[in-house]
Amino acid sequence: MKDDPKIVIFGSGVIGSTVGGWIAPHHDELYFFDMPKVVDALNKNGITLYEGGKEGERETVQVNTISDLSQAKDADAVVVAVKNYSLDAVAKKIRDAIGDGPIIIAMQNGLLNQEILPKYFSKVIYCVVSYNAWADDPGVFGYQKRGPLEWGTLDNSLLDEQRTLAAVFDRGVPVVLTDRISDAAHCKLVLNLSNSLTTLIGHTYKPVTDMKLFQKLLSNLLYEGVKIVKAAGVREVKLGGLPPWVLIRIGATLPYVVAAPMFKKNVKKMVISSMAQDIIQRGAGASELDTINGYTLNLAKKHGAPAPYNQAIYDLCVREFGKDKFEPMDLADVWAYVSKQLP
Repeated sequence: MKDDPKIVIFGSGVIGSTVGGWIAPHHDELYFFDMPKVVDALNKNGITLYEGGKEGERETVQVNTISDLSQAKDADAVVVAVKNYSLDAVAKKIRDAIGDGPIIIAMQNGLLNQEILPKYFSKVIYCVVSYNAWADDPGVFGYQKRGPLEWGTLDNSLLDEQRTLAAVFDRGVPVVLTDRISDAAHCKLVLNLSNSLTTLIGHTYKPVTDMKLFQKLLSNLLYEGVKIVKAAGVREVKLGGLPPWVLIRIGATLPYVVAAPMFKKNVKKMVISSMAQDIIQRGAGASELDTINGYTLNLAKKHGAPAPYNQAIYDLCVREFGKDKFEPMDLADVWAYVSKQLP
């Protein structure tokens, strides 16, 4: 791969736009592809980014775009920045238009991309995104922190290509190469379990009414997740800036008065989740519930790991998200439902 690779970002949502917006000022051969109206808006307005808490320091970046995937036939890499529920259709579209030449860089939560993408492509780098971001308006995105991105291949191949691409990305956002990408993806999956609960209660849209109850539900949800992936043979990969397993265990097992200061500190860092953006902001019917929580429950069944908290929260999300209009629940009502399902 040449040192100045042509990179195309498919999807200008929250992750595609933040990553691309960080890199664009430092790499001329970066292009966005999206629907025509989105491309038109990118050409006119660029991408505006700001760090959470620093809304007055917004920066607008002008970006290159392409309006037809045929223009990506000479791409060295295609960043696929769509969610898993859209991934199969997008992967097929890319393969039909440009074949199997470029390296695919996959930026999805969960593990489903490891099943879908190999059906279409022979060269895939999987990326664990270790930051949260959100959309305020079309083309305007906030982020919690700048990266990092942790990436690798399932068979630890494409090492030279990974280093070349990482050197380009690293100009705008830190990249960490790992030889344990599947473990890393499972570790991020555990943390993503929180999205279901925070969406249920409308966290960031309404205040937490009972911090002690919130800690009990969230800590047990995540600690169950840790025990589930450990039962499946996953070894911890510590992801930049995200809570390690020991803190999750402390939150679930120590008395509230001991764990509360640390828990409250981490809650302050929490922003609107990708699931809440789908369910609450956009009122979408599709979400990552099955590819995150459903996958975890299947893993629990396969390896005989108890999962009462995760099962109860999943069932409650299925019921509530399926309503014509979702309304965030009170924590007390969530606990009333979950507590009945506990052994």
